[in-house]
Amino acid sequence: MEQNGGKFFNPARIAAIAMFSALAGILYIFNFPMPFAFPGFLEFKFSDIPVLIGSFALGPVSGAIIVVVQILIKLVFTGTSTAFVGELSDLLTCCAFSVTAGLIYSKKRTFKGALIAIASGMAAEVAVALLANRFILVPFFVKQYGWSAIIGMMLKLFPECTEQNFYNYYLWVSVLPFNLLRCIVAALVTLPVYKRISVILNKFNDKITPKDDGDGKKAKRVNLAVILTFAGLVALLITFALLRYFVF
Repeated sequence: MEQNGGKFFNPARIAAIAMFSALAGILYIFNFPMPFAFPGFLEFKFSDIPVLIGSFALGPVSGAIIVVVQILIKLVFTGTSTAFVGELSDLLTCCAFSVTAGLIYSKKRTFKGALIAIASGMAAEVAVALLANRFILVPFFVKQYGWSAIIGMMLKLFPECTEQNFYNYYLWVSVLPFNLLRCIVAALVTLPVYKRISVILNKFNDKITPKDDGDGKKAKRVNLAVILTFAGLVALLITFALLRYFVF
């Protein structure tokens, strides 16, 4: 669809973005810790899979939109426990992975290109995750709960962890392999299926894209209606997310 989908924001593309966003949002809500391998506050999410597939099939801009909408869905249904700091970190890391991968793959749409794209996206996510945890997440949690609470969650895995060596254990032995694992899982699912999904999306695009009535007015009207509907839904998600945090 990225290659032959006509105008960027056509009905088929927006429908596909909505579908991937809904799936990613559901998977983003149902995350789980892996206390046997990582600190409990690092929760594994399968939402990277539809985000990466969407970015490959629809392009990097669509991938970024999917990331934003999935976070809004999560905020509406479960709220935030970190004053949006955790969600900001997820936004940065997910975009680093999917947008980087989608951008590179859009230039070289081959299996080799996909491998290069995923490897580049993986490097980008790990770098952003390390920076976000070092300068955003950890300082926020330390300010909220203090060093003792943060280190206490590390001691089960790393009994020698202290305030002085915390970042050595947390960044290089936890954050780095954790984000590599997330990317690898997403890649292992995406690589076998993204071509088939792209074919399905292109067929879907051919079926629902309105035919021009000579001067293209009908297609423009339909495109505008779909864009406004999608924008309205995103605005509602933002409104409910803010209301849930500030009012409820």
